[in-house]
Amino acid sequence: MTEDLKNTSPSKEESNEIEESSKATPKATRETKPKDSPSKTKLSAQALIAQFEKSQQKKKVPEVYVGDTVRVGVRISEGNKERVQPYEGVIIAKRHGGLNQTITVRRIFQGVGVERVFMVHSPQVASIKVERRGKGRRAKLFYLRDRVGKATRVKQRFDR
Repeated sequence: MTEDLKNTSPSKEESNEIEESSKATPKATRETKPKDSPSKTKLSAQALIAQFEKSQQKKKVPEVYVGDTVRVGVRISEGNKERVQPYEGVIIAKRHGGLNQTITVRRIFQGVGVERVFMVHSPQVASIKVERRGKGRRAKLFYLRDRVGKATRVKQRFDR
């Protein structure tokens, strides 16, 4: 047992490393640092992600609901030119929240139903404008996919 105790004492190299590390950061300098510095405070991973997501969100997004007819301005780049193309249709679904919020917009183009999913906070979405408020009585209006012509109309809502 005495041999074990002799072997556990630090070697000369380890003791030199310990001394050098204690010289590099004395206690006096550690205690005098400001604790509430906003740029140097450590955030948890969740708080850091939440802060980043908040900075990436758009400031002015209109309040849209399922059943509303909207005009979405989509940025399209052709070569070195960029233009905004409008896409108008009825919102049939809203999903997620925060930075990942998406809306599904359905329209009839040349007799064929076309649906597009837009990420609301994406840089590809230039603008969202509500053309008409709709009275949807469900969270998802997928039943509109089976309807044709005048049956696809949604009643207008005037209270929002």
